[in-house]
Amino acid sequence: MNMRVNIPSDGWQVRDHQEGLWNYLQAGGKRAVAVWHRRAGKDEVCLHHAAVSAMRRPGNYWHMLPEYAQARKAIWDSVNPHTGRRRIDEAFPHELRDSTREHDMHIRFRNGSTWACVGSDSVTSGGGIGSSTAGIVFSEWSLANPSAWGYYRPIIEENNGWAVWISTPRGRNHLLTTFQHAQRTIGWFAEILTAHDTGALSHQALAEALSEYIALYGEDAGRAMYESELMCSFTASVRGSFYAIEMRHVREEGRISDEVVADPARPVDRYWDLGMHDDTSIWFAQSHGTQLFILDHVAASGRSLEGWRDEIEQRYLQHGWKHGTDWVPHDAKVKELGTGRTRVETMQALGLKPMLVPWSTLDDGINAVRRTLTLCAFHPRCEEGGISALEQYRREWDDDKKAFRASAVHDWTSHPADAFRYLAMAWRLAPMPKIKQPVLDGWRIPLPDERRRGGIRL
Repeated sequence: MNMRVNIPSDGWQVRDHQEGLWNYLQAGGKRAVAVWHRRAGKDEVCLHHAAVSAMRRPGNYWHMLPEYAQARKAIWDSVNPHTGRRRIDEAFPHELRDSTREHDMHIRFRNGSTWACVGSDSVTSGGGIGSSTAGIVFSEWSLANPSAWGYYRPIIEENNGWAVWISTPRGRNHLLTTFQHAQRTIGWFAEILTAHDTGALSHQALAEALSEYIALYGEDAGRAMYESELMCSFTASVRGSFYAIEMRHVREEGRISDEVVADPARPVDRYWDLGMHDDTSIWFAQSHGTQLFILDHVAASGRSLEGWRDEIEQRYLQHGWKHGTDWVPHDAKVKELGTGRTRVETMQALGLKPMLVPWSTLDDGINAVRRTLTLCAFHPRCEEGGISALEQYRREWDDDKKAFRASAVHDWTSHPADAFRYLAMAWRLAPMPKIKQPVLDGWRIPLPDERRRGGIRL
């Protein structure tokens, strides 16, 4: 039996402020960055665009949130309060579906297309890599792992697919750089819409929202939240950020610059947060007296130490750097199951130069980072994934107590932030140069201090 289903379904109508993005996508646009205020209907537009795309061209389509669990709450289980229906049921009529898998948030359509909710946390750890994706929505991009686009860009380009980034700002991070790239790139769509621009919220509703934010988070944090969420401000500080003040000074003082280059005659050290099943993060830095040049940052998941050794060698050859010390956390001396060797021993066998970072409490490490950041200058290579992580590394919010917890949010920012904490504890503790031991009448004269300064000798 033939049936006719209209797409977009259920009489959905584009609102005036949504027309620019919608018309661009329906005309075949491939890259769009929409920085819209909260409740402007960003996800709504993208869900209906995915439905149209899935019917026009059979393929795999994804709606990606920063974390997989968020995708279920924000998209899969989300109900439109105006209609009482799930948003996915409004966008993807059951008549078009072949199957719906609730457990993994996956829909298969009768024409062979699929649509699914995913998280940037699971994707970058290997889940879904290699999927032939024809369209991706990066929702809440300011909070997502910026590496996600790096994984999927080659696949989207090969498939001549589309990608849309939608978000409100969270400081001057990778959302801003993505938006700026869209602004200067021919064929891309770039738009910022504040609550004043759309008129979606009345003046009374905005005033109430500001009062609520201040009541919940306090005067400063509440206003910052309001400016970020509803006025799309990139300069508002990230709520609960550990290093908001220090990172703002880094930007305001112009300490992110192409002029931050290494002295080829001096070593460039590496500071690791070693992951087993989690991400590994490495900062590359060189000290210049009382100043520290942060030259690069890299993070990935599921890579072996052999793979990291090759990655490091490639970077040093590319930039003409001189190899330095590999500073690693204390758990690197724990023996691994299966091999019976520590990661320190494995690194030594691979020609790396590991040294353990002096132990410290988390609070001491955070204070060390704050002091160190005042002395740092960064190369722009560190912007995506490195600097962004330091700006967004933040305390957890306790909704019941209406206060920030002492603990940090564990997400993609954790590993770069931990690696930088090790950097802050170790960068002044470079190994002393080796001194030839003098001999007098066949007797060895002991040196005053035979230990390596600062670190633990391995």
